[in-house]
Order: sequence, then structure tokens, then C-alpha cells
Amino acid sequence: MSVRSALPWPFRWAVFAIVLGFCAAIGLWAFEFGKDIAGLEKGSKEELTRLRNEVVSLHQELDKAKELRDQAQSVANTAGTLVTAEKAAQQQLVAQAQQLEADNRRLRDDLGFFEKLIPASGGDGVSIRGVQAELVGASTVKWQVLVIQASKNAPEFVGRLELSFSGTLNGRPWVGALPEGSRAVAVRQYGRFDGEFELPPQVVLKLVSAKVSDAAGVKSTQSIKL
Repeated sequence: MSVRSALPWPFRWAVFAIVLGFCAAIGLWAFEFGKDIAGLEKGSKEELTRLRNEVVSLHQELDKAKELRDQAQSVANTAGTLVTAEKAAQQQLVAQAQQLEADNRRLRDDLGFFEKLIPASGGDGVSIRGVQAELVGASTVKWQVLVIQASKNAPEFVGRLELSFSGTLNGRPWVGALPEGSRAVAVRQYGRFDGEFELPPQVVLKLVSAKVSDAAGVKSTQSIKL
């Protein structure tokens, strides 16, 4: 037979509550201690969340900057292409303008040439229809002579073309001729003959004369004053 001391129920509950509180305190202390060790306090979580948000924002800004850079590069490439195309087009236009000027001069010369091909009223045989002379530079004379046969189906004319140049040298009369002398010509319907003549220094050219002849004699002459 044993004797046990009986504790009152309120006291038992008080002891149980004390033990339970003590265990809870130990558990809370262990949790807080573990958080301190791991560095996961509340402030660190908030800081980590903020940093993540900033990283996301920076990524978005970086993407926008890359997009703007690509757009600027595209515009720069397009502008460079346009500038290159414009320069090429400008050079092409300049070349075309120069070619058109040359063609225009050639057409004017041809027009004048063919206008002179219109037969004059009356007269057959070979004749000089036009003489042109132009002073190029200080002492070069560029000349051109048009010889035609007005009649159709005329036999070929074979003869010589002579040119003479008249002027003054130091106030005195001066006459010159082509260095090679007369030039052989053969004309069936028409012929255009041209060349250049170098004037001696200080010569002032006044007149250019052309003469066509064959074995039978002089066929036609014409002169032009400068």
C-alpha cells in the first residue's frame, strides 16, 4: 500500500502551462536564431524583393535601349544608302548632261552641214558649198569645207582641195597654207573635209579661202572672213 500526494487540478494546469510556455519560448528562440544564421530576416526579404524588381526594370530598360539602338542603326544605314545613291545619281546626271551637250553640238553641226547639202538653183558639177573657220585658243584655226555635186548620179569627182590663210603680221600682209599643201579629195555626192592649222606667233588672221580643182582646172572657190 503506497501513499501518493494529490496535487490540486489548478496547480497541475499551471505547471503544464509553464512547461508549455517554456518549450514554446525555446522553439521561438531556435527559430529566430536560425533566421539570424541564415540571414533571412524580414528586412533582407524586402531588400531581396526590391533588388529583384530593380533587376527586372533594368532588363526592360536595356531591351528598350537595344530597340532604340537598332532603330537608330537602321536609320543611319538607310541614310547612308540614300546619300550613296544620291551621289551616284548626281554623277550619272552630270555625265548625261555632258553627253547631251556633246550630242547637241554634234547635231547643230550636222544640221548646218545637211542644210548646206540642199542643191542651189542651177549649176551642175562640183562646188564648194560652205567654208567654216574658228580660232581655238591663241593660235589654232579649226577649219571645215563642204564640197558637193548638185546633180544626181554624177560620176565621182577626184581632185585637190587647197586652203589659204590671210592676215597681218606686225602690220604687214601675211599669207599661209596647209603644211602638207593641197589635199586629195574624192566626192560622189558630198564630202566634208576638216582639219587644224597653226598660226605663227603674232599673226592676226583675216581671211580663209578654199579652192577645189582637178586636172582640168579650178572648179570652185569660196572664202570666209574672220
